[in-house]
Amino acid sequence: MAEETGLVVCTTCRLPGADPAAPRDGARLSAALSAHGVAHLQQECLSACANGCAVVLRGPGRWTYVQGGLDPDLHLEDLIGMIRAYAAAPDGVVPWRTRPEVIRKNTIARIPPMEA
Repeated sequence: MAEETGLVVCTTCRLPGADPAAPRDGARLSAALSAHGVAHLQQECLSACANGCAVVLRGPGRWTYVQGGLDPDLHLEDLIGMIRAYAAAPDGVVPWRTRPEVIRKNTIARIPPMEA
């Protein structure tokens, strides 16, 4: 990811119906991203609990995306694709039609830059 952008992963997220004794799905997503060399920050809670695994894509002068509904076993490549597209977009705006389907269907919020 470009140095001026950042990814934050909620490590306490659980997918609906997840076994409470199993490792948290958000922590598994974070570990999978690390295994693929994707730099990110970890956050214990993004208050998006009803939305499965949640992440934030952000950066100065860029739109911020809050994404949910991510399953580390199904959507890792889609998330990595979105991370790359976000890093390549000068203002962080990734055209809706070019986003992976899981991203299009599970965007919780798109927040304008503070400078806007």
